[in-house]
Amino acid sequence: MSFTPVYVPIGVGTFHLESARRLFDESVKMLKDIDGGFAAPDDMLLTVDSLSDYLDVVSPDAVIVQNLTFANSAYVFEVIKRFDCPVILWTLREPVIDGTRLRLNSLTGAFSAANAMRSCGRSFEYVFGSPDEERVIKEISAAVSSARLIKSMKSLKLLQVGHTPQGFGFGRALDADMLKTFGVTLTSIEARELIEKAKAYSDEEAAEYLKDAKERITGLDSIDGKNVLDFARLYRAYDEYVKDNGIGALASRCWPDFFTSFGTPVCSVLGILNDLGIPAACEADSYGALSMYIASSLTGKSAFFGDPVSLDESENTVTFWHCGMAPCSLAREDTGACAGVHCNRKIGPTLEFGCKAEPAVTVLRIGRESDGSFRLFIAKGEALDKPKQFYGASMVVKTERSAYDVVTSAVKDGWEPHFAVAMGDISKELECFANMLGIEVCEF
Repeated sequence: MSFTPVYVPIGVGTFHLESARRLFDESVKMLKDIDGGFAAPDDMLLTVDSLSDYLDVVSPDAVIVQNLTFANSAYVFEVIKRFDCPVILWTLREPVIDGTRLRLNSLTGAFSAANAMRSCGRSFEYVFGSPDEERVIKEISAAVSSARLIKSMKSLKLLQVGHTPQGFGFGRALDADMLKTFGVTLTSIEARELIEKAKAYSDEEAAEYLKDAKERITGLDSIDGKNVLDFARLYRAYDEYVKDNGIGALASRCWPDFFTSFGTPVCSVLGILNDLGIPAACEADSYGALSMYIASSLTGKSAFFGDPVSLDESENTVTFWHCGMAPCSLAREDTGACAGVHCNRKIGPTLEFGCKAEPAVTVLRIGRESDGSFRLFIAKGEALDKPKQFYGASMVVKTERSAYDVVTSAVKDGWEPHFAVAMGDISKELECFANMLGIEVCEF
């Protein structure tokens, strides 16, 4: 996917242009160090006309509007009337405070631009500081990564396989909501379509997928042979549908259909899909799958998906768990991803393991308020080196803040019971992502 961020340095010629030019040059270098694809003008844009001429020749996927000096709202109006893409407002620190001339007055310009953006109903991210500050570099890097994610979502097709079970409506999505807020195309099929597709494969047609699965999962030979072959058929059905239809993430119904109508769970198929780069959630939780997509896109690694099932105040930990559909790559190295049977239905194969340690993780969830508006849950922590806690797959997360407070506050605030866990600290990227889309940020 191509991605072009554009630097828009605005100002007026009546301030201290020597200071402005030095910061312009430093800003261009810093931005190109972050992303070599940054487009930048040859000179500062000190009139609305020069800004307009520059905007005529760029096609941005994200815009960084920097007040080199004060500039009135006409400048930012020129930007937002042309482009519907993420915007980052960047204020420069006043370079000298010596009781004499105000050199830049960048901060007042930021207030002017932000007021104009807000008045037009446009969301944005905000950064304050000079281009040589480490914090500024990290914040702009995070904002650029988030803008890249937002662009990728415009070409994302998220598949919903079947309907959410009774009482699990929190994961049910409408195509209009997905498209309007995130730019994501939601498509859907019935679970029986993939079940019938799987049933039609012969043992020979499933053999390649069975071989691949055995390289990922240990102990498949301990599971009933018919179930293992049926699992391989189901693996092929999902994999081919995903490839043939350009699916980038999916949320699949699991129980009871795959037990009652097919006789084999879909859990292990979803776990493998996650490792193949297709974020996959169970119980048809489309917003869970979207959360996993966000996590995987920002880290480049498979994400865990599960329920918060146990709280330990003495360790300051929350255990996240699900029946057995975690990515095989997250399994502890001493056990690997083991085959097992479903904890309630006693049918396999499912995936059984505790997740390996990870020094930094981020728990997240795209959630919804009672009025239908979206919000984003963010909590930082680390994944501990713990064995499997219950039948299925589990990850024990030591939260940065009080685990007791995280859990009790999340329950009181009415959060959904499914969360994604990203392998890395992407909290700043998530905050930028939400700010650019106008979604409420809820940090725990």
